[in-house]
Amino acid sequence: MTYDRTYRRRSAVGRIIAVVVVVWLVIGAIAAGQRHYYSKSDTNCAGFGTIVVTIIAGPLNYVGANPKVHCHVPEPSK
Repeated sequence: MTYDRTYRRRSAVGRIIAVVVVVWLVIGAIAAGQRHYYSKSDTNCAGFGTIVVTIIAGPLNYVGANPKVHCHVPEPSK
């Protein structure tokens, strides 16, 4: 009986955490869209990285966070 109650409590906490994470990522995706990151046709390493970091930052984008990624991919040898 104690196991069943503990399992239900953990299950509820897990669902709440999952919902919070999904909402966090959706807010980040909306922020990336508002910054027109999806409309750029020449997405390179830095552009893709900036999109990902912006989505992960979520609501922090609306309190001043403006994550940017700068990466330099080496050119292939000849």
